[in-house]
Amino acid sequence: MLFNKLIGMFSNDLSIDLGTANTLVISKGRGIIINEPSVVAVKTEKYGQQKVLAVGREAKEMVGKTPGNIKAIRPMKDGVIADFDMTEKMIRKFIEKAHGRSSLISPRIIICVPYGLTQVERKAVRESAMSAGAREVYLIDEPMAAAIGAGIDIREPKGNIVVDIGGGTTEIAVIALGGIVCNKSIRIAGDGFTADIQAYMRHQHNIKIGEKTTEDIQIAVGAALPDIDDPPADYVVRGPNIMTSLPIEIPISYQEIAYCLDKSLSKVEAALLNVLEQTPPELYADIVNKGIYLAGGGALLRGLDKRLSDKININFNVVEDPLHAVARGTGVALKNVDRFQFLMR
Repeated sequence: MLFNKLIGMFSNDLSIDLGTANTLVISKGRGIIINEPSVVAVKTEKYGQQKVLAVGREAKEMVGKTPGNIKAIRPMKDGVIADFDMTEKMIRKFIEKAHGRSSLISPRIIICVPYGLTQVERKAVRESAMSAGAREVYLIDEPMAAAIGAGIDIREPKGNIVVDIGGGTTEIAVIALGGIVCNKSIRIAGDGFTADIQAYMRHQHNIKIGEKTTEDIQIAVGAALPDIDDPPADYVVRGPNIMTSLPIEIPISYQEIAYCLDKSLSKVEAALLNVLEQTPPELYADIVNKGIYLAGGGALLRGLDKRLSDKININFNVVEDPLHAVARGTGVALKNVDRFQFLMR
């Protein structure tokens, strides 16, 4: 025990938020040191062998611009591992980049994973971190990390609901006494919003747009309601006309984005109502008193908290810096490995 504490004092321990859209690496005492897209660029060589060219931001810049023998892959899809081999390579590269050669002692690593991961997938994540040089590997479920990042005392005997709208999935969980009481995970989140906007632009305005432009639209005029306080100015989208291939410019309003996201947000509302139906009465009373916590990049949609409050009739609280709530919670877990019994080894 004493030996482990001594090792811990000199170890450059890390926590990793393994997200569908982005992967964040937090170092003990230094905070977030890596925040990059979950993308791997690979080159297919002779005899079908694949060589990793880049990971993260450098790899994302290659999306849609690569020659035939180079592919930009997103190994995480809809909150689950779509490509085991590439996920392992990505995790290893990020760990090597974060850890470097700054410490002679192998790091202890906590990895945040989607709640819906199977035991086989959890084992793959754990083994990839071990093969990258980890001393010990712990896993924490995404809803737990989001709750910790929101500042909730997850060990108290009171109910809390966290709605984490990430890149691939929306995770909704009731948490009490350091565990998940009931939950629901749906594949409606940032990637789904991106697809909604791209389809709307294609059908309504005959313009083809890529991921980067769609992301810019969400930042500039993303909204969940057609009537909000302090509305943003229209955003001008540039791209090729689908019919003629000639360049066109289209101004897009926040009302249009609220309209095209309506169906997806209705599914989030339905999933939340389903979780509330499963919630034990005593915990339900706690939730009504405290409100529901919104985390993840989707929480940044203008007017989303008001829309959900009007629908569910419970107050919604957007957590501080919702985009990094999960990473923040994973970082707190890293400092409390010996105290948090719910961490999985």
